[in-house]
Amino acid sequence: MAQVKQLHKALLVMHSPTDDTVGIDNATNIFIAAKHPKSFVSLAGADHLLSGKQDAAYVADVIGAWAERYVDLTPQPAADTGSAPRNVVVQETRNGKFQQIVTTGPHRLIADEPVSVGGDDTGPGPYDFLLTGLGACTSMTMRMYADRKSLPVDRITVTLQHNKIYAKDCEECETREGMLDQIDRVIKIEGELDADQRKRLMEIADKCPVHKTLTSEVRIVTKAAE
Repeated sequence: MAQVKQLHKALLVMHSPTDDTVGIDNATNIFIAAKHPKSFVSLAGADHLLSGKQDAAYVADVIGAWAERYVDLTPQPAADTGSAPRNVVVQETRNGKFQQIVTTGPHRLIADEPVSVGGDDTGPGPYDFLLTGLGACTSMTMRMYADRKSLPVDRITVTLQHNKIYAKDCEECETREGMLDQIDRVIKIEGELDADQRKRLMEIADKCPVHKTLTSEVRIVTKAAE
């Protein structure tokens, strides 16, 4: 326990009373040896490897909330990469049927599919990421305009949903047969704006670059890696 006494770091001890691998005495000795700040959480009903999905999720949530007090979460300035576009790399984790690790610059995300289609729902699905891109771009574009025009916009919230619709039900669509993709986008603008200002901001939403990409001809070039 000498190493524990010399840590000089915040310590979180978690132990299950039903752990058949490590007894409660071990957790107790660690907790007693540690210096403050320290915390102890009892994981009643969990096993040593947290094989239960709910137990694992609970532990992750507790660690995340507990660590916020001791970890510097101040965003660090990103490296200047100029105007070159950033790569997005998507790779299978082989943890579950569909789970992917998504890497772009310093950011790492998890992608998955809902349980209803065979995934484990450990992260957003492909269409969720598509809607995220459109929603974020919409809000950012509106914010840039509002700030430039000094409009009293407190907050912008964009809610999106993707659906398939019958082409015959879309009067303004050129395609008349089969199914079409439809994205429903609802924008909430908080702030004391008049009707004309709100109308202009809603028009600006359609000028978002991702919106323009999705409504224009898109060319996707696919080739095998060398």
